[in-house]
Amino acid sequence: MTSVDQPLPSDGAARRDRVLGAVVGSAVGDALGAPFEFGPAGAFVARFPDGVGEMCGGGGWEPGEATDDTQMAVLIGESLLERGGLDLPDIFDRFRRWAAAGPKDIGLQTEQVLTSGDPWDLAAPIHFQSSGRAAGNGSLMRAATPAVHFAAAGREATMSAARRIAALTHGDAAAWEGTAVLHELIRVALDGGDPVAAVPDVLDEVREEHRPRWATVLDPGWHPDDATEFNGAVWPCLGSALWALRTTGSYEASLAAAIDLGGDTDTVAAVTGALAGAVYGFAAVPRRWLDPLHVSLPGYGDRVLRTPELARLAESLTVRHPTAGAAKGPDAAVSGPFRESADQ
Repeated sequence: MTSVDQPLPSDGAARRDRVLGAVVGSAVGDALGAPFEFGPAGAFVARFPDGVGEMCGGGGWEPGEATDDTQMAVLIGESLLERGGLDLPDIFDRFRRWAAAGPKDIGLQTEQVLTSGDPWDLAAPIHFQSSGRAAGNGSLMRAATPAVHFAAAGREATMSAARRIAALTHGDAAAWEGTAVLHELIRVALDGGDPVAAVPDVLDEVREEHRPRWATVLDPGWHPDDATEFNGAVWPCLGSALWALRTTGSYEASLAAAIDLGGDTDTVAAVTGALAGAVYGFAAVPRRWLDPLHVSLPGYGDRVLRTPELARLAESLTVRHPTAGAAKGPDAAVSGPFRESADQ
């Protein structure tokens, strides 16, 4: 596999701001929403009735501490950089090392896949075959770094990469398609476009059997109250994030709206933060949220990444990108769900 040097586009300064906004903005949403996880709707505005939300901590999280959402996003980003592109076995090995170190939080489905002892290309399909349930939002929460990395390669490449990475831990193709949609909406925003307006075109790229359900939750008239599942599922999670983006007018307001939905607040806010950060840019993220932001990496020593390190990671991910079709690994991506995702 080869990589090519890819300079930032002519509107480099604006795009750089949006790139940093997507990655750091997702981490901010994660950390801001973590203390409210599984709480009731309206808890954020009740805590901050003046409308000025703070990194408050709680629920076992320090103020500004990002969760597994950002930890996994960092691991993907560092693999892409260190391996020179999409190396699926390497990403899975990093995930497995992290899971074995006992992170504070890890999704039940993701933990079962990563600790099963099954090979990287079989663990998720075996889990899905035995459980019948694998459409959690865990593949959405970590998407900011690969979305930024593959954006310059275009729609087909970024959606293909999203499906492959999602399939490492999620055997249900609904999760692959949702992650592919999120990748593409972020790509549109990084290019200066409107991700809300782009939804109809993006839906045309979704696998036909999954398109109606995604069209429902991404419809402009959809409201999170219309969800038929808890927002820990992939459909209402992405639907709620897009709702928060289109019904507010700023990065800060979109996160407040997302967290106030209650439920899986860290992940809904992480996905919202990635989208809103890509739309409004890094400059729109309040300094009071950036200063305490930090993410540890269980299994990787005492490393703690703060805003400057996350920003450098984001920027590095825009400089080099492979073609998404050149995944590394033994018979890379040629069996099971990986074959299906590669053929999209």
